[in-house]
Amino acid sequence: MQQTILAISGKPGLYKLVSRGNNNLIVEALDATHKRMPAFATDRITSLADVAMFTETDDIPLMDVLDNLKKLEGGKKASINEKKASSEELRAYFTKVLPEWDQDRVQNSHIKKLISWYNILVEAGITDFKEEMSPTEGDNIDDRK
Repeated sequence: MQQTILAISGKPGLYKLVSRGNNNLIVEALDATHKRMPAFATDRITSLADVAMFTETDDIPLMDVLDNLKKLEGGKKASINEKKASSEELRAYFTKVLPEWDQDRVQNSHIKKLISWYNILVEAGITDFKEEMSPTEGDNIDDRK
């Protein structure tokens, strides 16, 4: 899931990778429209697996932050309206999600985008943010004979 959910710079929302063309990707909006469109090499396309949030120590992968948000909200949509919340409300809410976040580098717009993306994923039925890594065949000790 992490590699196939994409954010495209300049386009709102999140997209699911459907297929690959010669010079583009075919993506489908995760909103109610499920509109398909091409995404070209000139678009800045980012996989959610490549996104991280700033903290006071190390950067935390976005999937861990989304999982924290899911635990806080019990798997439901966010209890805060990111569009109407004040700066103080956003920051207080985000402190519950990620207590050690870097308050100098994380902007209100980042928190709003995170909450918006979380709500989009929950509405699309995608809530398994931390996928278990399966062991590779070469790592299995029992294969040696």
